Formats: sequence, structure tokens, C-alpha cells
Amino acid sequence: MESLPEETSSSSSTTTSGGGVGCGGAGEKLPIRPPIQPPSEKYSPLDWSAYFDQESDVFIPESENVFHVYTAGKEGPVVFCLHGGGYSGLSFALAARKIKQEARIVAMDLRGHGKSSTENDLDLSIERLCGDVLAVIKTMHGDSPPAILLVGHSMGGAVAVHVAAKKVLPSLAGLIVVDVVEGTAMASLMHMQKLLSNRMQYFPSIEKAIEWSVKGGTLRNIDSARISIPSTVKYDDSKKCYVHRARLMETEQYWRGWYEGLSEKFLSSPVPKILLLAGTDRLDRALTIGQMQGKFQMVLVRHTGHAIQEDVPDEFAITVLNFISRNRIGPNGVEIPGLRRPMQSQQ
Repeated sequence: MESLPEETSSSSSTTTSGGGVGCGGAGEKLPIRPPIQPPSEKYSPLDWSAYFDQESDVFIPESENVFHVYTAGKEGPVVFCLHGGGYSGLSFALAARKIKQEARIVAMDLRGHGKSSTENDLDLSIERLCGDVLAVIKTMHGDSPPAILLVGHSMGGAVAVHVAAKKVLPSLAGLIVVDVVEGTAMASLMHMQKLLSNRMQYFPSIEKAIEWSVKGGTLRNIDSARISIPSTVKYDDSKKCYVHRARLMETEQYWRGWYEGLSEKFLSSPVPKILLLAGTDRLDRALTIGQMQGKFQMVLVRHTGHAIQEDVPDEFAITVLNFISRNRIGPNGVEIPGLRRPMQSQQ
């Protein structure tokens, strides 16, 4: 990531030769340099409501699990978005502004993240996460959900692939996986605890958390950081500061399960699919062969970080909408061989 321009100090007044403050030698006014935006404003939180239409809680029957979702759009297929570990549903906020013009979008806070609350926030096993997603879809849409395009980033991408592989979602019409590949993910697991422990753990304010996420390279889009980061931290009364909402360091036992066998599950999914990557070095052998055989579309997005949907939200949204158009995914889906279709009601 290119370093952000540092703030430079400047005088509060404009000086010129011979004419005094603010005046040219011939009495002309020089253009006034806009004041540098104070850090407290530059990194101040932005409200989600300019991007999503509403937020709501989904209460799962016969449990104490409540999942927070952000929704937008009124017609078309449902773009169901799953964020990465440590992120939240607001990771898709900037992209939602464009997607909602032609489709519906739902972005949920996964277990242990954002504003969701569950019986066990530390159970991030792949089976539990898949069950959560299917429970939210069923609670929101009943037994006959509309056409659903699953979109998942990083850990959420793994969850999306596993949900698709179960072949229990009758209206699944497509799959978009964002910057996660089995080979690279598995190789990085041995370094994950160190990476998590080395990141900044405590923030005196939400503004400082936003600033850290941008200057530290987690996100490259300041506006997206101002929307999404506040939902990834919470105030700790005992420490009198903000801490990370997701306790990822305590979930190591589940990490391998997210990614093991991911490439084959992705390749065998019978729906149209895209693998959206920030670099070709993230392709493993199985996916390289699958891509050459035309089993999926690969899209490379350069000059971006890991969170493609946040760093270049318009490009991400266009990719999603083009995928829907190219595969003719309507409000009620398309016929996909190999998937169980909902029973048609008798007239």
C-alpha cells in the first residue's frame, strides 16, 4: 500500500510580498487555501443510512441468537453478503449504494461480529457459521426464498462456499468469493496469531480506530473506514477504551475448518461463480487448473488491498451487477442443474 500523504503544518493566514496578509502587491486577493481538515473530522464516523435503506434484527426461532442485518433495494435477486473475520456487514455499505439500484442487498453481521448477539459468540466453527446464514435466510424469506447470490469476503467467502456446497439453498443462483484461496489461507494460518497480537489492541476513541485502520493498511478507502470501523470496535468499561469487537485470537481452533477443502468445494459448486482477487499470487494449483478449464470466472482487481469491496466499492458493485446481468439472474432465479428446486404449489 502506498503511504498516505502526511498532514503538513501551515500558517493560518496567507502571506504575500508587499501587500500584507491576504493581498497581492497590486491589491489582488490570492485564492484562500482551504484549511487542513482536523483529524477528528477526517476520521469521524459516517452513518450507514446514506447507503443501506434500513437495519434490523433477525431473531432465530427456538434460540437466543439475534443477527443484525443491513438491507437495501426493493426488487431483483438478493445479493447476500458475508464479511470477513474482524469486519462487519457495513463492509459492504459503499457498494450497496450502487447495487441497490438494480438488486436487493442484505449484509449480515456474522456471529461474534458487529451488532449480532448469540448464545456463544466464540463458536466460529464452519458448521455453526453456515447454520447461522441458512437460519437468517429462512427466517427472513421462509421456505421459498427469492434468487440469492452469495457474496463472501475472506472468512465470509469460505462460509459462502461451504453453504453453496451443502446444496440445501434451493434458490441459490450464483457465488462470488472475494480474495480468499485455500492454499494461501492455509499457509498463512501459522502466522495469524502473531499478526493478530501485533495489531493495535486499544483505541482512546473511535476516530483513532478509524485512523489506525487506514494508516495501518487494513483499509485504503477513508470513507468506507468511517462507515464500517465503528461497528468493529466496542467500548470496554474496565479498560476505559475501545477494543476489537470480534475476539478472533480466541477462535484459533476453528480457523483450519474454514479453509480446508475450499478449492474443491468452490469448483464443484454447480452455480455460476466468480473469484475476485487482489493478485494472481493468491491462486493455488487446483484453482489454476479450474480456471483454465473455464469452471469459474476470475477477476483481478489491482491497486487494492485485501478488502476489495471497501477499497474500490464502485468497481466491486459493477462486477456484481454485471454478473447478475450476464447470468440472467432474475428475482426468482434461474434453473441451475444439480440443485433442488422448490416444489411448485398446486393450482
